[in-house]
Amino acid sequence: MTAGLLLALAALALVDSTSFGTLGIPVFLLLASGRGQVSRLLIYLGTVAGFYFLVGVGLMLGLSTVVDNFGEVLRSQAAYWVQLGLGVGLFALSYRFDPKRREKLGKPERRFEPRLGGPGAMVLLGLTAGLLEVATMVPYLAAIGMMTTLDLLVGQWVPLLAAYVLVMVLPPLVLLALRGLAGGWLGPRLERLRAWMVKHSASTVSWTLAIVGVWLALDAASHLFSS
Repeated sequence: MTAGLLLALAALALVDSTSFGTLGIPVFLLLASGRGQVSRLLIYLGTVAGFYFLVGVGLMLGLSTVVDNFGEVLRSQAAYWVQLGLGVGLFALSYRFDPKRREKLGKPERRFEPRLGGPGAMVLLGLTAGLLEVATMVPYLAAIGMMTTLDLLVGQWVPLLAAYVLVMVLPPLVLLALRGLAGGWLGPRLERLRAWMVKHSASTVSWTLAIVGVWLALDAASHLFSS
């Protein structure tokens, strides 16, 4: 385990921390009125962090087995055709969220703003956010791939995964602390950030789906048509 690996993982975790699920929704929760604001945020972040950690453990434990047992199948022509179809499908789906296209069609712009509730609702919201981002957690998958290729021991990669998800949810925790110390100064800025995220949420979803779709399609095409 090198300093370069730790820095790379930290950088990937910080990229992951800027997603709608790890930063956008926490900002909404920070700005929500009513009692239980802090507890709602902590329950939500704990759910997201736990979800990511369990997904990472599953990938670390199962990825090598999958590759060993099904490596040839995953690298077959049929598998690459499925991947190509998935990539094209995600790219096409991105247009359903594109604000400019919806405006041309005369359809209202899609906007994503979470609804608040009790602890159970926050757990459900965290799980839903994690599930929706599974297909787009490219930085996390890159981190898993890096640790897998290095053949780290369980006692090495488990703390790394825990540290990764902690860094990933650190920005909203910092915002929570800053709001407690300087709420009057930070509140208006968070409100502007919330308004900006609501305005651009559909565009962000559209671009994310498009980028992942293009990446999957190009990777599959490189194997299907290289010869």
